[in-house]
Amino acid sequence: ATHLELTMVHEAMVLEYSGRPLALMELAAMVKLAVFALLLANFVVPSGLATPSSGAAALVLAPLGALAKLAAAMGALALLESSMAKLRFYGLPEYFFGALFLGLTSLGLGLVVGLL
Repeated sequence: ATHLELTMVHEAMVLEYSGRPLALMELAAMVKLAVFALLLANFVVPSGLATPSSGAAALVLAPLGALAKLAAAMGALALLESSMAKLRFYGLPEYFFGALFLGLTSLGLGLVVGLL
């Protein structure tokens, strides 16, 4: 295996393709990212989702709201990736412990308040 394949295991499948098959794999990756970003955006900000009883104006404005949410999610992802480009691996446990602390705190508050 080459150095490139060893350092980028997740990209090894892409290295074997070129031309149209590579373009289709890149398109599939972009569509997957857009779908998951839109799902996350709709989970975080559920307003603007149209139902059949919403009316004609809501059905026209719902795709525009979805595009705005998708643009915001992609902008947040770009900001996150550009700000954490040089994150070192030995600094990751601090983030993991912070996430664990926040999760346990929310679990404790949920139990105290009676939501869980």
